[in-house]
Amino acid sequence: MNEIIIKTEFIKLQQLLKLAGIVGQGSDAKLYIKNGEIKVNGITATQRGKKIYHGDIITIRNIGELKILQKQ
Repeated sequence: MNEIIIKTEFIKLQQLLKLAGIVGQGSDAKLYIKNGEIKVNGITATQRGKKIYHGDIITIRNIGELKILQKQ
């Protein structure tokens, strides 16, 4: 499981995917979400703008898991 550190209270899902290097642009994130390939805490994500918080676990089919940590 990879850890991603954010400096804010939350990050939007599409921004997280770009930060983690999984997608290059928002339209790529849209395809992952549309195809049901991303889960947030075990629930399939349906919104690019979903807020992701410290402690959330993001699972991406065929890629793996990301754990979100907040910089102290």
